[in-house]
Amino acid sequence: MVSIEDVTEALENTRVTSSGVSFAGKSLKLDTENDAKPVIDAINGCNNLQYLNLEGNTLGVDASKAIAGALEKHPEFKKALWKDMFTGRMKTEIPKALQFLGNALVAAGARLTELDLSDNAFGPIGVEGLASLLKSSSCYGLEELRLNNNGLGIGGGKLLAKALLDCYECSKNEGKPLALKVFIAGRNRLENDGAKALAEVFNTIGTLEEIAMPQNGIYHPGISALSDAFKNNKNLQILNLNDNTIGPTGSKTIANILPALQNLKEINFGDCLLKNDGAKYLATGLSNCMKLESLTLGFNEIKKDGALELISALTNKSQLKALVLDGNNFGSEGKDAVRKKMIEIGKLNALGSLDDDDSIDSEDEEDTEEEQYQDDDGEDWEEIVIKEDEKIRFLQNNSHNQSKDDVEIIGNLSLNDKTVAVADFLNQPSADNFLGLGPNVSNLLLSEAEESNENHIEKLTEMLMKVGSLNVAIKGEENIQRVLKCTEVLFEELVAQSQRSDCLSIMNNFLLVYLGLIKSEDKKFKPTWNIDGCLIALHNVVKKNYMPESTKNTLKVFMQKEVSSGKDHLDLKKSILSDLK
Repeated sequence: MVSIEDVTEALENTRVTSSGVSFAGKSLKLDTENDAKPVIDAINGCNNLQYLNLEGNTLGVDASKAIAGALEKHPEFKKALWKDMFTGRMKTEIPKALQFLGNALVAAGARLTELDLSDNAFGPIGVEGLASLLKSSSCYGLEELRLNNNGLGIGGGKLLAKALLDCYECSKNEGKPLALKVFIAGRNRLENDGAKALAEVFNTIGTLEEIAMPQNGIYHPGISALSDAFKNNKNLQILNLNDNTIGPTGSKTIANILPALQNLKEINFGDCLLKNDGAKYLATGLSNCMKLESLTLGFNEIKKDGALELISALTNKSQLKALVLDGNNFGSEGKDAVRKKMIEIGKLNALGSLDDDDSIDSEDEEDTEEEQYQDDDGEDWEEIVIKEDEKIRFLQNNSHNQSKDDVEIIGNLSLNDKTVAVADFLNQPSADNFLGLGPNVSNLLLSEAEESNENHIEKLTEMLMKVGSLNVAIKGEENIQRVLKCTEVLFEELVAQSQRSDCLSIMNNFLLVYLGLIKSEDKKFKPTWNIDGCLIALHNVVKKNYMPESTKNTLKVFMQKEVSSGKDHLDLKKSILSDLK
């Protein structure tokens, strides 16, 4: 427990201005009312409390209740900056703490303009605690809602959507409907159903200027629903759907509504499996986006001709400052053609690095979109994934009367003749068991890690290795991409958990041990997974911007040592070292 002297000293170093109070980054553990006293004194001592920033501290129920009591005296309150505020708390504590704080704002008659609860892993149960605030008059004037990395899931997304719709209807009855401008909800595993629920909110409100929903496991049915909603938000300026699966089908849907969004300044569809046709569809839709300043389309398997069509669509975009196309499939000839085209339209300075280009684009390698995305019946691959998901859910719900007739192989995605549980895969991490978990495999593994009684960081690292090892065993390009995508999700969650609990050094040590780079203190431990496959997964995530510097530096030291001493897996280790530099 933090002593009152420590908290008082932190308070002395805390900036208290006429417009608010900030304890951001003080790392205070506030359990009791006494622990919270310095915060309460600061609130009481501020005559015009416009904001309260508690980011980077951790509040228990009793401390929250005490702080809530102080907030009740401030009807002028506008900005609840409560990011990363419940580290190490039980899930059952968080809804109660949120209810106390929310009820205090309602009692005060406060009218919020900004609510930031990002990086609080409260899940759907947390939304239940938050819902009463979101529905209340305190949120009728809300302009910015930030719920990044909260683990909402589909259920939390639906609860959030209902609360916001209730808020809109009630505020509309008062004569001034909710006019939300900024909505941030990345890394929440919303999937298609959560996205569809929120699309209804966006379509109803119609005033959004920024929407960011990266890494939510959304496929084209969810993208289609969102696109219809975007069209009704004419002032939309920033659109970020990074690391979802938009695909060519979703790209076509978005392209159709882009002409209606003439105020768009930033588009981020990086790592969305757009493919070549998707890039071409987007190019046709960009014609009226005259205010475009930034376009991010990295790691999308776009080929040279698709990139050139995109660049041609940017010719008349006088405000363009950044075009990100790294990690696509141009090859050296294609990269030269891209640079030449950017020079031709006078925008070379806007082009980012092309160093991470993945493969050579040649006439022999050109596949038609028909070949890449359709089966014999002409069905889109993404639609097949959705249908496979529905099939798995059916088999799981009806396993008591499942027969061999239920077993199918759809495209390259296999369904086993038994229901595959996460435990089956973890006990026997084979390609068949991985595929048998279905397209929702990342979320299933994250849920298993969260519910496990084992060390969370160790569990996630072990899962990362077991999935990564499949890179050398699994067949089919689409299945390989599923493995790589799953390892990305697991690694990003591993980093996030380690950073929240200040355990990066522990995470780094597990990575070194599990990759066979150092020996474990447990003399009996020996990796049971294929190290080559794990190194391939590591090579993929090294390129992502979420790898901490301390992890990069640690890997560099031990990889270099291995390479210098001529140990195994040299080619892969050299490639990783090259990316780390």
